Amino acid sequence: MGKIAFVFSGQGAQYSGMGKSLYENCDAAKKLYEEAESIRPGTMKQSFEGTDYELKMTCNTQPCMYLVEMAACLALEEQGITSCHVAGFSLGEIAALSYAGAYSYKEGFEIVTKRGALMHEAAGKADTAMSAIVKIDADAVTEAVKGFEKLYAVNYNCPGQTVISGLKESVDAFAQKAAEMGGKAIPLAVSAAFHSPFMADAAKAFGEFLKERNIKAPQKSVYANYTAKVYGDDVAEYLENQMMCPVRWQETIENMIADGVTDFIEVGAGKTLCGLIKKISKDVKVYSVQDAESLAATVAAIKGE
Repeated sequence: MGKIAFVFSGQGAQYSGMGKSLYENCDAAKKLYEEAESIRPGTMKQSFEGTDYELKMTCNTQPCMYLVEMAACLALEEQGITSCHVAGFSLGEIAALSYAGAYSYKEGFEIVTKRGALMHEAAGKADTAMSAIVKIDADAVTEAVKGFEKLYAVNYNCPGQTVISGLKESVDAFAQKAAEMGGKAIPLAVSAAFHSPFMADAAKAFGEFLKERNIKAPQKSVYANYTAKVYGDDVAEYLENQMMCPVRWQETIENMIADGVTDFIEVGAGKTLCGLIKKISKDVKVYSVQDAESLAATVAAIKGE
């Protein structure tokens, strides 16, 4: 076994029932959920029984996603599997920093709840959307969006996949442009133009909120979306900028591999990051933990049972 990294899922991978089996089978996860419920009543019901519509609302998505990500980490730790290298995709970075000790799990839940509320509020100020553009080079997408009103290339996910974010009218119109360029646009299950200038006001408010929190330098190597490099003691600044700046995911994974990571475990809902990592490198192994079944499978594979 080589060097393990945990990577934390991003928004769009949410589904009803996420985290339920981890809550039922891991004592630490159960304690985590119950503490969160005391802070934000109704979160467990949203996670375990919420409709697609409810879970797509950013103010609900983010706290629910955070909990399943942290629950997966706690369940892995119970099985003796830990990591010193972590990264999170967008909202997943809040959980990654929590796991790395930048703040407590409870504080992380409070932070992600505030982040989700601010981004939800920003979503209501304009009719916006996001789409993944596939089968087109990132540089070509970045150049092409300049021909559309308030449209931005924001997430550089893997070779041949770049996410665009902006006015819904422009996002929809770009689908035809993508087809003309030999690619395809895939709408994302999110409610706003994340990682774009549309989030500037929310990012500023989030930065002010973070100044009041007890945030420390991470005790593990956390790779930042904003720079694709390891965090120092600039956590609040990077988290503020992350909300309105692109996610440099491909570069992040390449840097983690260059630093010796050979095995990636996606913690949280879905397997989206596993798919992206496979496209970035065929030389690493990927696993996922989102429920009791995938936990057992991953533990068995990692331990060679």
